[in-house]
Amino acid sequence: MIAMKHVSDFAVQKNPHNVDAKKIYETEHATAVVITLKPGESLKKHKTPVDVFFYVLEGTAVVEIGDERQTATEDMIIESPANIPHRWINDGPDLFRVLVVKVPAPTTETKIL
Repeated sequence: MIAMKHVSDFAVQKNPHNVDAKKIYETEHATAVVITLKPGESLKKHKTPVDVFFYVLEGTAVVEIGDERQTATEDMIIESPANIPHRWINDGPDLFRVLVVKVPAPTTETKIL
């Protein structure tokens, strides 16, 4: 049987950023989270112990990775290497949704800076 579940069926996970974050996939190989930022919301700058890639599902937001800052739009893929500070900022008027995939699945916690 094919495992299928709608993202809306997943519970919002408590997180240090106090934003809508739903862990939709977790194995020893990878972790995937869908983060939704309302206008004016942002993540705190943080770094993860593993490589991360982001796939923008909806909207436009600013992504900061290390000392760089760029605007990302729908259908873009963004790479963020392990242990590099990063964050998302929704400074626009619309909802922003991004798929966050950590590979491999982290065995230690993300560090808020």
